[in-house]
Amino acid sequence: MKKYFLSLVCMICVAFAFAQPPSGEANVGDVYGAKVSAKKAKPIAAVAASLDGNEPVKAKVIGKVVDVCSKKGCWATVELENGQTAMIKMKDYGFFLPTAVKGKMVVLDGEMQKVVTPVSELKHFAEDAKKSQAEIDAITQPKEEISFTAKGIRVVK
Repeated sequence: MKKYFLSLVCMICVAFAFAQPPSGEANVGDVYGAKVSAKKAKPIAAVAASLDGNEPVKAKVIGKVVDVCSKKGCWATVELENGQTAMIKMKDYGFFLPTAVKGKMVVLDGEMQKVVTPVSELKHFAEDAKKSQAEIDAITQPKEEISFTAKGIRVVK
């Protein structure tokens, strides 16, 4: 009987361990992580274009969410210019985004920098985004991109 009960408890714990993105509509005014206001937010593309070197820069930016991790909501991409995007990660994985935030305008508060993302991480993100195996296999080179570590995100439009 003890083994049966212990097995049942283990199965329940495993079932809850498979994370899902938070539910919700991502309505205007919703905040994820630390509180952030829209005051003095600059367009993300303008701040990204002004980055010099690889040192992180504190910034409050506004941009349109293009994609969100469908597994947990643990990352997002925000539109820059010319079809480019910035990778958004949540500080210390302290919060996650609902998939409903895709296509919405958000204000991000945190640090932005240029980074080189290794192939293994790019493939991981492609898997999270449910890309085809052909698209994942086509990733063979690291990518220089803009990375933003958000401590807070507010939906504004």
